[in-house]
Amino acid sequence: MKHERKKIMIVDDNVTNLTTGKEMLRDKYKVYPIPSAVVMFDLLKSISPDLILLDIEMPVTNGYDALRRLKDEPKWADIPVIFLTAKTDEGSELEGLSLGAIDYVTKPFSAPLLLKRIENYLISESRKRRLDEYIAVYGEIAVNDSQ
Repeated sequence: MKHERKKIMIVDDNVTNLTTGKEMLRDKYKVYPIPSAVVMFDLLKSISPDLILLDIEMPVTNGYDALRRLKDEPKWADIPVIFLTAKTDEGSELEGLSLGAIDYVTKPFSAPLLLKRIENYLISESRKRRLDEYIAVYGEIAVNDSQ
């Protein structure tokens, strides 16, 4: 069975950031560079990503509003989002994480560190899904309480 590459959407209104992100990720993932949250929501009708990298400061729909909309829609609510943004203040980071982002990375970022964060998260999610599938088939896992 062929292993399908994980899908990552990069949503940013800056073409340079989209190009850089695609170059950084394309060897390991199927990458969708997207110039706005409006376009992202249109593509979500046909593409189910494993992760979204989302800028905050964008015209029309900013990243916070986009995340709120994702979380309000049951079919999109479980898509993990990492904010990738120039906003470096603590309040912005707290707001992003409070809205449900799994991480908050400020620009300029270290490509190796971002890649490792993405890899670690996707591995963790894959293990969680396998455990959920196991439990669905075999029931709850017995835990040895005699310590």
